[in-house]
Amino acid sequence: MVISIKDLGEKDCVCDVIILPVTEGGTGQYAGLGRGVAEAIKKGFSRKFSGKKSEICPVPTPAGFRSEWILLAGLGKKGDLTSESLRQAGGKTASYLRANGIKKAALSTALISSLRISPSAFVEGALLGLYSYEKYRAEKSNSRVGEILILSKPSRDLRRDLNWSRIAASAVSFARDLVNTPSNDMTPTHLAKAAGSLRSAKLSVKVLGRREAVRLGMGTYLAVARGSNEPPKFIVLEYSGGKGAPKVLVGKSITFDSGGISLKPSDGMEKMKYDMAGGAAVLGVLKAVSEASLPVNLVGILPATENLPGGSATKPGDVVRAMTGLTVEITNTDAEGRLVLADGIGYAKRFKPAAIVDIATLTGACSIALGNEAIAMMGNDRGLLDRLKRCGEAVNERVWEMPLFEEYREYIKSDIADIKNTGGRTGSLVSSAYFLKEFAGDTPWVHLDIAGTAWLDKERPYIPKGASGVGVRLLLELVRGN
Repeated sequence: MVISIKDLGEKDCVCDVIILPVTEGGTGQYAGLGRGVAEAIKKGFSRKFSGKKSEICPVPTPAGFRSEWILLAGLGKKGDLTSESLRQAGGKTASYLRANGIKKAALSTALISSLRISPSAFVEGALLGLYSYEKYRAEKSNSRVGEILILSKPSRDLRRDLNWSRIAASAVSFARDLVNTPSNDMTPTHLAKAAGSLRSAKLSVKVLGRREAVRLGMGTYLAVARGSNEPPKFIVLEYSGGKGAPKVLVGKSITFDSGGISLKPSDGMEKMKYDMAGGAAVLGVLKAVSEASLPVNLVGILPATENLPGGSATKPGDVVRAMTGLTVEITNTDAEGRLVLADGIGYAKRFKPAAIVDIATLTGACSIALGNEAIAMMGNDRGLLDRLKRCGEAVNERVWEMPLFEEYREYIKSDIADIKNTGGRTGSLVSSAYFLKEFAGDTPWVHLDIAGTAWLDKERPYIPKGASGVGVRLLLELVRGN
């Protein structure tokens, strides 16, 4: 979709639809456009439209307008208006435009500008809301929104904001595509190829195979890979665009998770292709950072493998050694994410990073605790935790901090090894993070559990059913220094 800026009045714009964002009860917000528009808006408000969040209402354009329709887009209460309100309005509006075959629309920015909010948030929501995954459908949707005009005076700030919205939305769509792809077409090898497609002058990609992982002593990572015939791929991306120590992002990249010998129930197992959503988010972040040429140093690590049962699969009770030297008793092979992340974090420390953030669909307990509304967050650095909280609020990928009390160390205490990979059902959300804390050591580190937010069974204003792409925009805010 083309996003362009034109310094035109609403009446003079030739398009299919003029989009007028309105707040609750805002029948007089466009009185300056003439009596005809005011009357059209009042008609809209009389037809079960009130301006609430995500409400959409088409009304005929009055005489003197060159567009065919006016589309009222509800923003909610004026006093509660935020960038998220605009994102949601953008997502719902774009879905309406596509469903009705509308090719060219124009966005009035008069109200938005008066409230000191950038229209780029509306555009970001629209781009995110237009996402669809139709790769395996015989009949594909031919309806595409071709252009959205932003009716505003051009400025460098607006162009910059719109460009960033485009880059961020493209990165989210990239991550969503990876997660939505079935696991037979998204193996560790396929994921490595997707990472390789991001290579650029500033972004290098290295893929370590089983032999290199053995040489490096990645015993916890390789323990997960033993049951699968698919070769494991330990993927490392390095973006060099700035100075100083890099931040390192480690994304859980289990391209299919059956639970291994500790087999999952069959009901819903088909969704376990989403267990590489953390790795997909990391790739999305690197894609955006590279495309925007951000002046930062960033490393992405994806310990990719499948977790399957088989004659050579790791068994409950086995003991393995991580590359940091710690020994781990594997009491449950379905607690595999923390095993691959352990060696991912261990490898990350080789870069002497300023910070490590791991992101993972780690525990069912996360969904039970927080539903689909928040990312569980734990870590060892107050400054990093607080920054991620602010970033989450800015992009509405909200995080909720959980404790890492010293007592949780007892939950993962093993009788025969340094630690064990699960502390049982009680406190499993936090004990899994405490397991990872053992490998982070003194390095500033945060763990993000996206098990409840990476996959949605019901669409939202700018997030379709299926892969949400969560984590991409959150981590981009962090990397940009916001």
